[in-house]
Amino acid sequence: MKIQKSFKEQSETGTLYVVPTPIGNLEDMTFRAVKTLKDADVIGAEDTRNTKKLCNHFEIITPLVSYHEHNKHTKGPHLVDRLLNGDDIAIVSDAGMPGISDPGTDLVQRSIEEDIPVVVLPGANAALPALAGSGLSTEEFYFCGFLPRKKKERALVLKRLESIQATLVFYESPHRLKDMLAHLQEHFGSRKATLARELSKRFEEYVRGSLEELAAWANEGELRGEFCVLLEGAEEGEHKEEYWWAHLSLIDHVVHYMEKEGLKNKQAIKQTALDRKLPKRDVYQAYHVDGESN
Repeated sequence: MKIQKSFKEQSETGTLYVVPTPIGNLEDMTFRAVKTLKDADVIGAEDTRNTKKLCNHFEIITPLVSYHEHNKHTKGPHLVDRLLNGDDIAIVSDAGMPGISDPGTDLVQRSIEEDIPVVVLPGANAALPALAGSGLSTEEFYFCGFLPRKKKERALVLKRLESIQATLVFYESPHRLKDMLAHLQEHFGSRKATLARELSKRFEEYVRGSLEELAAWANEGELRGEFCVLLEGAEEGEHKEEYWWAHLSLIDHVVHYMEKEGLKNKQAIKQTALDRKLPKRDVYQAYHVDGESN
């Protein structure tokens, strides 16, 4: 168990600051965020070119270093060393909260392991404003982020989400939205949903209706801007018969039938495919490629 002291009481190391930045409207930048970026010894940025524009607007002259998903394993240790030597470091993504479908989580984890204090600033984020304006239930929500791009992997994730009663929150890019909505309709039928795009920007827009209506809207013209897709949760008791295996991976599902029910390999694969309403060949391939390699 680790208990983080107040960063004001910590003097042996620097502090890692997680700083959200505007998702489209520069007026959403907080006074505290500007001050933190100015006071930091260095800013770790997902794209230094984008962050440079932000810094120029707010007259921030703090040095920038590149820190993103593709260089985190080499840059992360270097930034941790600087923190251990007393430097304060702020990390930012291109927009929104670092670590939420953006780089940042890895550096936070490395810092915690080294007992370096982590301070997260509140600020701009797309998911919560979209949820609040969706018209769907806000009592519970399940953040799904971006779905897998590969169709088979996406189908497995959507199958697992079918029985969740909380409002589902997804992110999606404009060029993949049509396919995503078609897959959602295939798995969730005519549930209510909301599309929120260009949040905080001039052309902010909410589109509310059934999945069928939203799919038809998306096919009418050119899609622009990043989207939040919000989907109402399952009704109580919906897919209740599937709850027993909802926590299992595809491979563990097959193994369950083999070890607990005594089924042969082929029988276990066939029953798993029936449970999940998947082609038997997909389960066979996943088990023999991924399962046997572990």
